[in-house]
Amino acid sequence: MEKTTAEKKQRLTELKESYETVKKNPLQLNLKRGVPGKNQLQLSEPMLTVLTPEDLYEETTADFRNYGILTGIPEAKQFFSEVLGTAPEEVIVGGNSSLQLMYMVLASKLFLGQPDRKSAWSQEEQIKFLCPSPGYDRHFNVTEKLGFELIPIPMTDTGPDMDEVERLTASDASIKGIWCVPVYSNPTGTTYSDEVVERLASMKTLAEDFTIMWDNAYVVHHLTETKDEVKNLLDTCKKYGTEKRAWMFCSTSKITFPGAGVAALASSKENIEWFTEILSDQTIGFDKVNQKRHVKFLKNKAHLMKHMEKHAVLLQPKFHKIDTLLSEYFKDDNILEWTVPNGGYFVHLTTQEGCATQIVEALAAIGVSVTEANSSYPYSTNPKDNSIRLAPTSIPVEEVEEAVQMICLCAEMVTLEKELQSNK
Repeated sequence: MEKTTAEKKQRLTELKESYETVKKNPLQLNLKRGVPGKNQLQLSEPMLTVLTPEDLYEETTADFRNYGILTGIPEAKQFFSEVLGTAPEEVIVGGNSSLQLMYMVLASKLFLGQPDRKSAWSQEEQIKFLCPSPGYDRHFNVTEKLGFELIPIPMTDTGPDMDEVERLTASDASIKGIWCVPVYSNPTGTTYSDEVVERLASMKTLAEDFTIMWDNAYVVHHLTETKDEVKNLLDTCKKYGTEKRAWMFCSTSKITFPGAGVAALASSKENIEWFTEILSDQTIGFDKVNQKRHVKFLKNKAHLMKHMEKHAVLLQPKFHKIDTLLSEYFKDDNILEWTVPNGGYFVHLTTQEGCATQIVEALAAIGVSVTEANSSYPYSTNPKDNSIRLAPTSIPVEEVEEAVQMICLCAEMVTLEKELQSNK
């Protein structure tokens, strides 16, 4: 039953009193970034002692302690080809950061051109990039800093709004690419449908060098028995003769140690040949000892999946706690909507319009840190002001519960106050 105005005012008074009580003794809770918890990092500690000196060289072929092997040791190329669903020769294994590889690909296309300087994007008057939103803020930052105009694309339950993507790419040659997190998207947890992958691979683009930045960061990060899978982009592009537009990335950052992981990219053989030449001017080789350490510890995709089951055991209770608490608190109203992902690292909150910024500010004042409101949009600009990302992975489930209780309090307080003010 709808509350009367008097009842709403009384409820708001109660909420403010509770809020002020917490404010006197602020909490110290951080749900800001998608960082593995300490217990997750401990799962990979045996990797630190897995190598022997004999693992680092082969008498007649290679010495992993020395220079060389630019595109990655064979065992690592084989491992990542299993993860990404490609051939080993379509893989380059890099350092610890997939974001760095993404930056290098785009910067190379921007300043050097593919395959020559005549095609460098910097020679063009204007360049644009499509940004499915809500999306990953660091992706958007890369293209913004490189000088692209960012174009938000609405996210649906199956991926980016492909009607809008196709309309724009077919009519504007300055649109050079699109960011994609195809499995358990950051922050909504969406996994792209087969139809979306088919349309991305087959769509007509006015830019002949259109690029799909396919960040498969959460491809093995399942939380439940329902393990989402995505259609292989590179294989699908090959079917339509568009394989040069596919650039796929992944890393072990949230599998082993984020600061000491291994990243990889996969693409068409032509792209790999071009990018290998680009790399040869920047490095004589990435950390092959770390590549060998990871391969010996993780072994293959089947063994990797067993390792990730241990992660899921630690993470799933946190996500379950969020859904349980929000479902109970907001069961009788529409103040807040939230995602219940099958995997990944985030929960996305959709507030009433015009409330997200105030909710985040109210949380900050009582010591609960979450990602800045609307940061999942290009330029952090969301006209609806209704987007908040939660990253619960790094703190214990008890702290997740405490944080969600404060989120409930602040969301109801801000929304109710805004409603009463608008009705004056």
